[in-house]
Amino acid sequence: MDTSIRVRIQSMGRFLSGMVMPNIGAFIAWGLITALFIPTGWLPNETLAELVGPMIIYMLPLLIGFTGGRLIYGIRGGVLGAIATMGVVVGADIPMFIGAMIMGPLGGYVIKKIDQVLQERIPTGFEMLVNNFSAGIAGTLLALLSVVVIGPVVLGLNNALESLVDLIVGANLLPFASFFIEPAKILFLNNAINFGVLGPLGVNEAAEAGKSIFFMLETNPGPGLGILLSFWMFGKGASKASAPGSVIIHFLGGIHEIYFPYVLAKPVLVLAAIAGGFTGVLTFVIFGVGLVATPSPGSIFAYIAMTPQGDFIGMFAGIITSTVASFLVASFFLKIDKSKVEDLDEAKEKVASMKSAGKKKATQVKLVVFACDAGMGSSAMGASTLKKKFKTAGIGIEVVNTSLEEIPENADLVVTHKDLRARATQNAPNAEIVAIQNFVGAPEYDQLVERLK
Repeated sequence: MDTSIRVRIQSMGRFLSGMVMPNIGAFIAWGLITALFIPTGWLPNETLAELVGPMIIYMLPLLIGFTGGRLIYGIRGGVLGAIATMGVVVGADIPMFIGAMIMGPLGGYVIKKIDQVLQERIPTGFEMLVNNFSAGIAGTLLALLSVVVIGPVVLGLNNALESLVDLIVGANLLPFASFFIEPAKILFLNNAINFGVLGPLGVNEAAEAGKSIFFMLETNPGPGLGILLSFWMFGKGASKASAPGSVIIHFLGGIHEIYFPYVLAKPVLVLAAIAGGFTGVLTFVIFGVGLVATPSPGSIFAYIAMTPQGDFIGMFAGIITSTVASFLVASFFLKIDKSKVEDLDEAKEKVASMKSAGKKKATQVKLVVFACDAGMGSSAMGASTLKKKFKTAGIGIEVVNTSLEEIPENADLVVTHKDLRARATQNAPNAEIVAIQNFVGAPEYDQLVERLK
């Protein structure tokens, strides 16, 4: 894939996930309430089940719309995003997640431009009056536009997508989606796929059927688990040594980004990921299983929590078969690979041999930022690792984790994966960028400690 195209797709995916990921707790709450209290749930309760409909029709889209507007223009943009989203919500009888992802940012953008025009034209003492009424008038117009124009357009788009999905499912082609999903995940497009495409489809289906297989297409931990197990058994050097820890983080912690570097180091292993994904989805289809909401992070514990009553056998079967399939394929390629394809050992050597030009002195570093695509998974893990190492070494430098989009301006040093380096440099031009190959046991962690203590 062309680098510029990939960066643009990643940027869009980052923005989409930025609207959804902060609200994952709300989605999980809705999923748990659904799993527990609907007529086919674990604890059927007609009164408590009344929460299900309003939460998915009103609460979740409004949260997404608010977050989308806030990303554009802070709290003020969030308020306009929520008002604009309400228009598409009342104009349809289905969960309007796509509409929220459109109107939320649009609301934030509109009020941002209005404020830029009026900022220097407001008479002294009238700031609050003008700001409140400009937001109210803009919100009114956006809500009306949503009801009359945007809502019907999004509803038509949603119907077209549903027809396409029904065609794919009816033709038993759903497992073939893994041929696109798994390679895209390795390129750090997992959030774009999961939260931008599959999540809204899954929510719509779950609202009608009580569960959806779309929640399982990208989040299945089986393909990554099989690849990590193959490195544990047949890898060499750093890849073999770090694999056991990566297995725990991936399967139990749900941070799938942990296995991406292993595949990127040996790209042929994308075939193992595809084999695992295909096998897992096929198994899910055969058993007719689904989840009630997105398991985020993609941990086995989240899978268990989101699995409806009666689907546990099929859920475990899909994860196990996908793990076995990816393990067998990855093991085959690891055992026959005699060439010196870049391994994690070689990545260590490359890092160690890099010139020190551009490095900041220890006294210049006040804030270290670990950044990843969404700022919640691998970056949180990396920041935690650095904090512990800094504390042990007696280093009093602050360490935080953020998304690439939200790197603080005062960041002195940014740590990120090597495939995300270009984006980190763009968002933090004044910071030193430290690119790592592997999230577990990266030599750069200890090198930073030696530099800064």
